Amino acid sequence: MLEDRNQEDGVTRPLLQGPEGGKPEQPEPQLLQHVQKSHEWYAMVFDAGSSHTALYIYQWPADKENDTGIVSQVEACTVAGPGISSYINNPSKAGASLKVCLDKAMTVIPANQQRETPTYLGATAGMRLLRELNSTKADQVLAEVSKAIQEYPVDFQGARILTGNEEGSFGWITVNYLLETLIKFSFSGKWVHPYGTEVLGALDLGGASTQITFQPSGTIEDNSTKVFFRLYGTNYSIYTHSYLCYGRDQALKMLLASLSKDNITAQQISHPCYPEGYEMNITTAALYDSPCVLATSTPSKTLTFRGTGVSAECRSSIQKLFNFTAYGAGKMRGFSGVYQPLVHGQFFAFSGFYYTFNFLNLTSGQSFSTVNTTIWEFCAKNWKELQASYPQEKEVHLSNYCASAFYILTLLHGGYGFNEQTWSNIHFRQQAGNTDIGWTLGYVLNLSNMIPTEAPEQVTGHWHSLWAAAVAFIVLTLIVGLVGIALQFLWSSK
Repeated sequence: MLEDRNQEDGVTRPLLQGPEGGKPEQPEPQLLQHVQKSHEWYAMVFDAGSSHTALYIYQWPADKENDTGIVSQVEACTVAGPGISSYINNPSKAGASLKVCLDKAMTVIPANQQRETPTYLGATAGMRLLRELNSTKADQVLAEVSKAIQEYPVDFQGARILTGNEEGSFGWITVNYLLETLIKFSFSGKWVHPYGTEVLGALDLGGASTQITFQPSGTIEDNSTKVFFRLYGTNYSIYTHSYLCYGRDQALKMLLASLSKDNITAQQISHPCYPEGYEMNITTAALYDSPCVLATSTPSKTLTFRGTGVSAECRSSIQKLFNFTAYGAGKMRGFSGVYQPLVHGQFFAFSGFYYTFNFLNLTSGQSFSTVNTTIWEFCAKNWKELQASYPQEKEVHLSNYCASAFYILTLLHGGYGFNEQTWSNIHFRQQAGNTDIGWTLGYVLNLSNMIPTEAPEQVTGHWHSLWAAAVAFIVLTLIVGLVGIALQFLWSSK
């Protein structure tokens, strides 16, 4: 199986540093220098995932001091159609697909600030797979999306493929920035490190890869999984790993391939995760079009997968996709021979983790036992029952929720090592502070130097004024209240 390690390109990563906290692994880029006459700065990031692309627009005060601002998401636009890696045979359509969201962005960002707005496109596991399959085609797709963005009056900073470690690390920064575990603005008008607050871990599930990033309780023994950050004057030694091919879509494709191998001569194949009464057709060419799925010598034909809705067999079939191994007292491997320390602390699980569990109403802190029971019961329902219960749900999604749910349960429990006690440490979320959780905000914070390495001094100006006004209001309210009480007392005495 392909491993999604940090082995790429000459990319600049100011905050991603080596194990000893010395010089960054890559040379630092020039910091973005934008002369803004307005009160706000803007930045745009395209998240070019394997299944779809989304554009996020961020905004922060232009009068920030000490390289620290409060960044907020002001717009999110989902690009119609599949991910850009799907346009392998027609790269120009990948660029054209972005234009609706770019047009929308031009209505959000003031015209006099558009040319100073840094704009990025980051491609993730779908393009990492395409590069494995055909690097020339991958370059053509990146060239076409770059060409499309450059037609707009923005400060385009380039389109590139992120490594798996970068995707995990930037997602970790996003979570902890939004949850204010790195630094927060105090009531006294100062940026302070939250006392006694632990950073959160990040669990990301895309279409073609999955990432786990957290701060372990002990040392990290494998340097290839270690990332060092110095943020706001505090050092963080973080474990991160990305598993290429273990995103939701690719995992479900691996499941189809595994089931078909068990019935290599049959054209009708039983699928225990599909509901009884559901059928799905796929050609062998479409099934084996990914580096994640080992091609067989089977001639080109159409396979029919017929649902049986047997929960026990579904779970067993999905478990076969993993290679679980453990070693050493107090240590563990994640899976596929990858080193991972024991999970530690609280985690935010987002993207595919959230979407599947939200559909099953399992995002409210339910116990492992409740989650397990709910999934088993859902997988036992036949196709007619599901269609009647969820008439608005698309067929392609509804038919896959059982497999997706068992896959997530297996990945988190058997793969990452969350047990019945630590399961409650996982919080399934889509947003925090009205901002979508993902790698894009962390990417902007990194490249725009919005998170300095050293702790900022007292911040004055706009945000300090708000705190000062709040304090003045509270004091005035107390004074008025005390005067009122005194007058009432005097009146009662008379």
